[in-house]
Amino acid sequence: MKRIFSFLMLSISGTALCAQQFRPMSSTQIYDKVQQLNVLGTVMYMAAHPDDENTRLISYLVHHDHIRTVYLSLTRGDGGQNILGNEQGSTLGLIRTHELLEARKIDGAEQLFTHVIDFGYTKSPEETFKFWNREQLIKDVTAAFQQYKPDVIICRFPTTGEGGHGQHTVSAIIAGDVYKRIEEQKTSGKGPADLWQPTRLLFNSFRFGDRNTTSEDQFKLPINQYESLLGEGYGEMAGRSRSVHKSQGAGTPQSVGITNEYFKLIAGKPVSTSLYDNIDLSWNRVGRKEIGAAIQQLISNFAFVDPSRNIPALLAIRKQIETVKDPFWKAQKLQEIDEIILSASGIMAEALIDNPDATPGSKIPLTLNLISRSQTPVTVTHIALQQDGNTVQAPLNMAFDSLYKIPVPATISNNEALTEPYWLQQSAQTGAYQYDAAYAGAPEGANKLVVSVGVQIGGQPFSFSVPVSYKVLDPVRGDVVERLHIVPAVSVEPYHTLFVFEKDKPQQAFIKLKTFKDISSAALKVSYGAQALTTLQLAALKAGTDTLIPVTVPTTALQAAGTDSYIAFSVTADGKTYDRGRHMIRYTHIPELQYFTDARMKVVRKDWQVAIKKVGYIEGAGDYVDAVLNLCGLNVERIPAGAVNNQGYLDNFEAIVIGIRAYNTQSQISSWMPALMRYVEQGGTLIVQYNTNQNLMTTKFGPYPFKISRDRVTEEDAKVTFTDPASPLLLFPNKIGTQDFDNWVQERGVYYPSDWDAHYKTMLSMHDTDEKPLDGAILQAAYGKGQFIYTSLAFFRQLPAGNTGAIRLMMNLLSAGKGK
Repeated sequence: MKRIFSFLMLSISGTALCAQQFRPMSSTQIYDKVQQLNVLGTVMYMAAHPDDENTRLISYLVHHDHIRTVYLSLTRGDGGQNILGNEQGSTLGLIRTHELLEARKIDGAEQLFTHVIDFGYTKSPEETFKFWNREQLIKDVTAAFQQYKPDVIICRFPTTGEGGHGQHTVSAIIAGDVYKRIEEQKTSGKGPADLWQPTRLLFNSFRFGDRNTTSEDQFKLPINQYESLLGEGYGEMAGRSRSVHKSQGAGTPQSVGITNEYFKLIAGKPVSTSLYDNIDLSWNRVGRKEIGAAIQQLISNFAFVDPSRNIPALLAIRKQIETVKDPFWKAQKLQEIDEIILSASGIMAEALIDNPDATPGSKIPLTLNLISRSQTPVTVTHIALQQDGNTVQAPLNMAFDSLYKIPVPATISNNEALTEPYWLQQSAQTGAYQYDAAYAGAPEGANKLVVSVGVQIGGQPFSFSVPVSYKVLDPVRGDVVERLHIVPAVSVEPYHTLFVFEKDKPQQAFIKLKTFKDISSAALKVSYGAQALTTLQLAALKAGTDTLIPVTVPTTALQAAGTDSYIAFSVTADGKTYDRGRHMIRYTHIPELQYFTDARMKVVRKDWQVAIKKVGYIEGAGDYVDAVLNLCGLNVERIPAGAVNNQGYLDNFEAIVIGIRAYNTQSQISSWMPALMRYVEQGGTLIVQYNTNQNLMTTKFGPYPFKISRDRVTEEDAKVTFTDPASPLLLFPNKIGTQDFDNWVQERGVYYPSDWDAHYKTMLSMHDTDEKPLDGAILQAAYGKGQFIYTSLAFFRQLPAGNTGAIRLMMNLLSAGKGK
């Protein structure tokens, strides 16, 4: 009989699930969880982005106070910067989501999000609320309060702006909005009978650089103590946790020594001796103090050497918890104690396949590896593939420390959804992802491809779910276990994201097809809206192959295309249509991540001239500027690190562009600068894109001095004034007008220079609302026979977005050495 994988959600959470395997916790981790079992309370920490959270405090709350701690980040950090690679926007948000999840594995807290999208740096809550629907955000946070029933809400930022970012301020404003609204409903009696009201709302004040929001009249909490059972202090754990945010370059010292955290009461009952004043965190909260006494006895007599010896006491406590009347705490504590008991039993399980990918309807061989490494007898009662309800094998009395390899032939359901982040399945609307309410801000959707295993421990039934995984031995990392990815029969991906064409000239595009199953015949269709532009019949496609298909696209129908027009590509095969491309994100500090993009290219009609042909590109932190310049007709070559000091090699290029944040990320940049300055002096044009003013690896930014500030223009539609309209950079070979600054995305520019030498010329001025004008978007200086240009304009966002005005301006910068 055909067997289909279970759609069962994971029945337990936390450290029992290590990556894609089901693994027991260590004795000290189990002991830590038993202590948490005796605390009935929740703290919710609130901020705007991944890495905003105070991991020192979170580590303390989880492992010192043993209280359930949840970090609610309003966004997934989509608008941030990325020092690891060129992922931006939603794909960066995907990376940062999983960095947060890895951080939570270290500090032990839980993670939540809302619908809203991080659209980049903002200077005020007013600007933020132009993109974020305040009422929707209030609904999201209210739902989080009601789901987790936090006793204490702690905001990382104040409502008064010292957080330095409009989205930071909004996180505090929304917390206050929700708290006040719940309070009003409770007072008026208009809310539901079970409406949850947190006891207090606090601001976790801080001292960041020259910003100090602490004061001695605030409540002070000593933290950062050493925990001998953990073998480290909470500050050391926090340093490890925060350092997982590698995409943000957030490596953090592991601090030692007791320090104070400061708290200001925003709403609710005052705090004088503890964060939990007037809150009963014991089992008395649900009228069951005898359960607390039993847990305390277990804590006092805990068997560390053989944690399975604690199972009889745990089973007795579990029977008591089953009789608790409060449904919230009964469910929460049953989940916690089940995790503890399964860990104490020493069960490890993994469900492995021999291929990382599978298509819907495909048969896959699966092996369930199962072992119990404790002296407590464990009996397997069933191994179920949930959808058809069939039991694969039962019963099985497991021998101590013996590995059982159980073959499980299986078939993926024909209707199985592709593996992708739930919040990216639908098109986002202004400022917010769209997804089903059932997800309720969860960090990721449940892995539905699991095997359900039932066991008896001490005569009591338990069940757990084992994710279907692929394991490979990496020669450097050892065993690497990743989840099974459900993929389409064909991945359809344009080789480029922009379709650049000239008037009345057909243009060739290249389409990458990755085939995951054998296909006898297929057709590739190119469309513009409802109009089919061309269709190609394809030969048979073999599973596991990558094919690059050239297709000539007629452009007559594209002449009147607007600024946001696309051509789309689709493959029809076996009666189905495939029109999305599969992508993988691979970094060693997070799991492999699969996502999909629509198979389409943005239409960009060539509307520029350029006076040069050959360009060198020195990579920085990662961007797509060089790829776009290639599409625009230039011959762009990446300059290897070993060739930068080769003067004869550099002289082959008419212009050289340095990628974003190269001054921050290229360790050799200081030694390269003399060669680059000689290149300019001898007649070359050097364009340097923006850098931040932190972690700079050179003190020489150009031929003449300037500084790098933190100033930026975050309003992408900010007015641009031409302070030197006669500048050749605005006239040759393209005449730049104010219309060339229309339709920019996210921001004008970041980290503008300041205090520049008189040799530099400027020609543009811009500013955010109610801010001072910034004149340093482009600095230009003649040096010897050549031209040096430093620009903070966000070309790294505008060019990949196909913004014609930004392309025209970049062509002028590249042509600076050819102008009069």
